[in-house]
Amino acid sequence: MQIRTRMCMSLDGYVTTPDGRPAQLADPAWDPAAFGFGELQASCDAVLMGRTTFEPAVGAPTWPWPDLDVFVLGSRRPPGTPEHVVVDAEPERLLEQVRAANRGGDVHLVGGPRTVETFRLLGALDELGLIVLPLLLEGGMQLTPSVSTGADLTFRSARALPTGALEIAYACR
Repeated sequence: MQIRTRMCMSLDGYVTTPDGRPAQLADPAWDPAAFGFGELQASCDAVLMGRTTFEPAVGAPTWPWPDLDVFVLGSRRPPGTPEHVVVDAEPERLLEQVRAANRGGDVHLVGGPRTVETFRLLGALDELGLIVLPLLLEGGMQLTPSVSTGADLTFRSARALPTGALEIAYACR
């Protein structure tokens, strides 16, 4: 099992827009399939995320993770959360639950820089994936300082996507 994240960011280093929306939502070419998110989730047994990322899914017309186990780092269970979703405030304990439930596939770590850094500091993040979008946001939340500049990253791969974005993956040690 590997825990992998894939975050979109602008050319000027922002993972959110100035109003807090994920950077990819500012890209007119945004399509989860064209950016490889379906491909990533097809290789995963579970998704792991923070509460802020999870909450919009509760009210979504269709459940975004129909065939995946869902684990949420949060101090409270959001109203309407399906019973099968595991919510825990302690990252170490949540990570133990993720590992215990794993059926051999990877885990997609979905969320913002603070959530990513929480699991990286625990030594749980195996791959930091970035999709660099061909746009400038001029503000918002940056990947750093939430993800430490001291993170030990090793280049793994890069590929151009048909949308003009660039996907880059780094192994985390």
